[in-house]
Amino acid sequence: MGQKTNPIGARLGIIRGWESNWYGSKKDYATKLIEDNKIRTYLNARINKGGIAKIVIERTLNKLIVTIHTSKPGIIIGKGGGEVDRIKEELKKLTGKDDVQINILEIRRPELDANIVGDTIARQIENRINYKRAIKMAIASALRMGAEGIKIKVAGRLGGAEIARTEEIKQGRTPLHTLRMDIDYANVFALTVYGKIGIKVWICKGEVLAKRDLNPNFVGGKEGGLSDRRDRRDGDHDHGHRGGGDRRGGGDRGGDRRGGHGGGGGGDRRPGGGGGDRRPGGGGGDRRPSGRR
Repeated sequence: MGQKTNPIGARLGIIRGWESNWYGSKKDYATKLIEDNKIRTYLNARINKGGIAKIVIERTLNKLIVTIHTSKPGIIIGKGGGEVDRIKEELKKLTGKDDVQINILEIRRPELDANIVGDTIARQIENRINYKRAIKMAIASALRMGAEGIKIKVAGRLGGAEIARTEEIKQGRTPLHTLRMDIDYANVFALTVYGKIGIKVWICKGEVLAKRDLNPNFVGGKEGGLSDRRDRRDGDHDHGHRGGGDRRGGGDRGGDRRGGHGGGGGGDRRPGGGGGDRRPGGGGGDRRPSGRR
């Protein structure tokens, strides 16, 4: 017991589509699979700072279509589209195919993509920023963008410690067994001077109740619903503040007792009364002028 399934693999065919779309016979299935892996490894290394979320590969009879989902399309496209053409030529050499097409899709909200969040944390850890600070910033921005829950786990020599350890920070809910919950997952690592630090990110984007389009290039789904829910939540907060009102001016119970309005018990006792100032005579006053020696 206790082994965890990859949340993406568990949801394939239910609310999530495959990232490789092609048919392979017994003869060429293995070749195509290895080629896919080569393309992904190459592109991730080639476009290091491109904010790549996922690479979708589709094949027809003689054509290879590669769709790159990224948060920074400008970096990949380059000046006048020159960078894309260079990548296309490199992929032709790598795969040995003449017809290669590259599509680039922009991710509107990178804070809700597990791969990009994990990559951001990894870069910060590599730049010697405190891992706790990096994680908390990522969690705050994801929840601000409307995520229902987020969980981040880091393992390794955290902060350069001698003994490796694992730490997990989570906020909101991430129900991994609820298959209609749209949960994005990523496993990234940071290469630091003192060794590798592994980072796992789970982001829960909410429930998918309608039939979801399983095309991996489908952008949308819960995104609209998330923003609506966030606006609604903000509205509720406003109503809450209005309903509470400023109680400082308060009713009878919490009135200003200095003037003695709110019941005599808690009034200002200075001008006489039982617990008044006893200095000008009285039982507990100053006994020096009248007492006998």
